[in-house]
Amino acid sequence: MRLEHIHTLPEPWGVEDDFERVLQWLSLGLDDALDVSPPWGIHPEVRIRDWQEAPTTAEPYWRLCREYQTPAGPLRHIVRRTDEKISPGWVVQPDHVPLFEDFNVPRGVKHAVAGPEDLPKLRYLLQEPTTNQLSDYRARMAVVRRFAQEQGVLVQGWSGFGMDAVAWLCGVERAIVAAMIEPEFFRALLDVVEDFDRRRTEMMLDLGGVDMVVARGWYSGTDFWSPALFRKFLTPNLKTSAGLAHQAGALFAYVMTTGALAMSEQLLAADIDLLYFVDPLQEKTDLALVKDKFSGRLSVAGGISSAVTLCTGSREDICQAVHTAVRKLGPTSFILAPVDALFPDTPWPSVEAMIEAWKDVCELG
Repeated sequence: MRLEHIHTLPEPWGVEDDFERVLQWLSLGLDDALDVSPPWGIHPEVRIRDWQEAPTTAEPYWRLCREYQTPAGPLRHIVRRTDEKISPGWVVQPDHVPLFEDFNVPRGVKHAVAGPEDLPKLRYLLQEPTTNQLSDYRARMAVVRRFAQEQGVLVQGWSGFGMDAVAWLCGVERAIVAAMIEPEFFRALLDVVEDFDRRRTEMMLDLGGVDMVVARGWYSGTDFWSPALFRKFLTPNLKTSAGLAHQAGALFAYVMTTGALAMSEQLLAADIDLLYFVDPLQEKTDLALVKDKFSGRLSVAGGISSAVTLCTGSREDICQAVHTAVRKLGPTSFILAPVDALFPDTPWPSVEAMIEAWKDVCELG
């Protein structure tokens, strides 16, 4: 029920469902990729206690509480349970507090990491996978590798949590303030996260079957960080991660949906191969400038806003957006893709319009 360790799905979803999805997209003449993510364990001496606290006059929501008793002391994590109605297909808030979860960021009452005193405790929660976890992952990868080879699809491994993990652990505001006025603590936190990411990436590459390593960066754009902070805290680890992938013969991709131009020099310095996702509406700039900056140096995926163009645009709007994206970002080193996903409420006629417009562009050359 957990997708890539960060989202809880409303219904079971297994590798066979991934395969069926790929086959459906391939039947429409489109490309697809299989996503995998390596597991991790917690120290065997850690004990977990979950409970819920009822609403009060001061707090109208139930609170989901989790406490980790670690050899270095207790680590407590508390979020609000908001109980909003979730439409079919969307991810849901889990009934406990996972360490990594997007729902936790805006609902946080007490984030897991408040200061330097919590870092020794955190290390006990980011351990090597257990024997059973590793065995299950190997078995899954054998099936994924066989299917990918048969169907000719890319396998991309999501092993880099990066700044997303920092936001999940601290909350966005606390993380940004720490980077500016508590750089020693922030650097120490990043060291823990980067070591965790490196170990998972190395394990994934050693076991093989992955064509491209992907690092998450939804919380690393200019909505949160200045280019100076990005250069200081993110670029060196990105370059190291890209180097690990390249040494193993794999590609390296990075996700950052806003600020591509502002961060362009850092992205280029990191030696990444593919930038997910450039959104013409979020980016608020001419896509031709993006191509001028990156052409011949890294590839770009995106070009179509899913939330706006596909969900609210007319057929003519979608056609125009596709032609503009391909003209300004393509035809080479560019993957046309909705940013940053197709959602449960994306109208299927809009998806069909996007596909037809793409085929028209291909026929025109």
